[in-house]
Amino acid sequence: MQTVRGRLAPSPTGYLHLGNAWAFFLAWLAVRVQGGELVLRIEDIDQQRSRTSYIKAIVEDLQWLGLDWDFGLGAAGSLDGECGAGYCAQSLRSHLYVQAMAQLEQRGLLYQCFCSRNELRNIAAAPHIDDIGVPYPGTCRQLTSAQREIFLAQGRRPSIRLRCPEGNISFIDAVQGSRCVTLADCGGDFVVQRSDGVVAYQLAVSVDDGHMGVTQVLRGRDILSSTPRQIALLQLLGYDLPEYAHVPLLLDAAGQRLAKRHKSLSLRALRQSGAQARDVIGLLGYLAGINPRGQAATPGELMPHFSLTLLPRKDIRLTTKLLRAHDLSG
Repeated sequence: MQTVRGRLAPSPTGYLHLGNAWAFFLAWLAVRVQGGELVLRIEDIDQQRSRTSYIKAIVEDLQWLGLDWDFGLGAAGSLDGECGAGYCAQSLRSHLYVQAMAQLEQRGLLYQCFCSRNELRNIAAAPHIDDIGVPYPGTCRQLTSAQREIFLAQGRRPSIRLRCPEGNISFIDAVQGSRCVTLADCGGDFVVQRSDGVVAYQLAVSVDDGHMGVTQVLRGRDILSSTPRQIALLQLLGYDLPEYAHVPLLLDAAGQRLAKRHKSLSLRALRQSGAQARDVIGLLGYLAGINPRGQAATPGELMPHFSLTLLPRKDIRLTTKLLRAHDLSG
């Protein structure tokens, strides 16, 4: 029987907040309850926004919560030679992304796109689809070599898009249920390399999950709209597909998704205000339906009670009353 392997995949562009802790706590439980393995993968592909100080803080905050991992920064395990000195980071894996791009290019699946974001926004006042951006109308899909040379001579730097395959992408999400969409439904041909040369999130994450042998992906439901794109890339690159679970999000008192701008709800701020890790885990366990009285607890104490079927299906609002009830300040 194949060992379950999940991942914690933070981006070091700010301090972790309660929303991050919620997703990582659930990902940890979903793997550990099955006796599986966890990878801590630092998603620092965007070097302009990533900071070493945030990487250190991420490790400290996860350890403070009582979450551990088997591969990655500070872990003893070796992941097929791809975690040098125990450090699994996208910034060290660029050679794999280059190989994946070359594989797609050889099959004629990539093309240069010279459209700017503003130009795309102005096309028929195109709306955004969740978090995946403006639908792409295929403007540069059939450019001739001469047309591309004109754009390049003008100094325009192209992004690289995937020529999306047709047909349905079907999968069963352990929380959200059955899904069946086309890539056209998800916005059409999407960027796999930005115009500044940085590999796009969709490609990096797909290669990472496939190459690291990840079998279970648990993350926030805001990434659900990206999953068909990642499934398509995994299939095109010949990787096995993981199982997916997209959990509801934590919202602030006004109903906005928690983000790094919510500094008062960062784990660092909560720690500095005197909050205890057991109180944070107690609250998260209460929200997950496995700690009905909301008492302070460790992740290990709540693990025997965990089930994805107990999770709420709607996003959860963190009211001041709820935070205070668990000795946390918002």
